[in-house]
Amino acid sequence: QVQLVESGGGLVQAGGSLRLSCAASGRTFNNYAMGWFRQAPGKEREFVAAISRSGQGTYYADSVKGRFTISRDNAKNTVYLQMNSLKPEDTAVYYCAKGSSWMIDRLPDQYDYWGQGTQVTVSS
Repeated sequence: QVQLVESGGGLVQAGGSLRLSCAASGRTFNNYAMGWFRQAPGKEREFVAAISRSGQGTYYADSVKGRFTISRDNAKNTVYLQMNSLKPEDTAVYYCAKGSSWMIDRLPDQYDYWGQGTQVTVSS
């Protein structure tokens, strides 16, 4: 069983920054890819970023490329999402997810454990 707990969300003005963290339980954290997704009100959950098990491979949605950075610390069982130059359209609940394999992917069905989510609100 894996538990994922996100933190770091909040209210920020457009142009500001936030850093999300996701702490994972379990001793096999570094065997799997990890991802971040988000869901805005009335919209489907969408892919944001993913990172390989070593941290050397990353993959971003076009909408966040150049503004967001995903990273991980396998010694701390934690994955991060640094969000810079935030826009009102980034407002959503952000979810951390554990990949079902070592491969990074943008599809939600390739992730088998999810956190409870953390709210990010960007004001204009």
